[in-house]
Amino acid sequence: MRFPFEMDADELPDHLDGLVDIVWDSLQSNFLTLPRGPGFVDYEHFAAAYDELLRSTQRFADFRLDTVWKAFEQDPLVFVVIRTILGMSPTEWAFLTSRAAAMEVPQKWARQFDRSVRRGKRQYRPPTLANVRAMLEAAVEMLSTPVGPLPAQVIHRLDKIDTRDGVASLQYVASSPGVPYPMLLYERFMGRPFASHRDAVSELIGDAMENAIEDVLSSAGVSYRKTKRAERIPGFEQAPDFIIPDELRPHVVIEAKITEDDGTARDKVTRIINLQRLSEERQAQGQRPFQVVACIDGRGFGIRREDMRQLILKTGGKVFTLRTLDKLVDYTDIARFRTKP
Repeated sequence: MRFPFEMDADELPDHLDGLVDIVWDSLQSNFLTLPRGPGFVDYEHFAAAYDELLRSTQRFADFRLDTVWKAFEQDPLVFVVIRTILGMSPTEWAFLTSRAAAMEVPQKWARQFDRSVRRGKRQYRPPTLANVRAMLEAAVEMLSTPVGPLPAQVIHRLDKIDTRDGVASLQYVASSPGVPYPMLLYERFMGRPFASHRDAVSELIGDAMENAIEDVLSSAGVSYRKTKRAERIPGFEQAPDFIIPDELRPHVVIEAKITEDDGTARDKVTRIINLQRLSEERQAQGQRPFQVVACIDGRGFGIRREDMRQLILKTGGKVFTLRTLDKLVDYTDIARFRTKP
């Protein structure tokens, strides 16, 4: 059987289930490998920062703001180690700091600072250092206070083996035999397995599809407008990833996504269907409609059969994966804008 983009729209309903299987067979999943990205922290550097914290605090026996600050000055990655001990995101830590301190620590700033530390930046201006000091002070206070009794129906985020009894818990795990504490912290830092890093590089994963599309369009000499994340484009409720040739003359729009998560895939399918609805509304109002093209890949799109049925029908079969992306120009209206053979 042919790919859906090779068939006329009126042929699709009679072959829909077979077409779903064909698209599914062309999906590629690479969830066992992840791009490192500029914010990746390997175990060697993470453990070195932990060792610096251990030295400055005398194996947590002298766990005060001044000793933790001394460790941070030697290695800013100590900030990430402390956050991992807390088991919190940068924004959660900033929120709790703002409630405890006499100053506001912006949550967006905390996320950006955490990223800059992971990328290896070592020099910071005084306003930044003031925020960092406030966050470290709040952390020292939280980690020095044992978790008190709680109602049976709730749990406390610090009720962990290394924080349950305050500093005593830190001293215990830092000195216990078995799995080294920095190794446990590193696994926690990476998340359920590697989830926090996977979230951090999600844009890089998506870039693989968008970069491939740009290569195909550029090779064919096609003019296009690639939109930015959360960019507002007049006439569109949500900006598509690519507009050909531009937003003033939208003849073809492309939505691109690689995902291993079926929920994310469903959200993208909904966006694509909404774009098709918008195109039909333009036509009903006497405006030129545009062709909607889906460029997708990843295991997430291979889970919900009904979603794929709708995607094929609503796009008139214009569904491409990385394996079929070389057909993108020839089998869509993009061919009208080709300037290179």
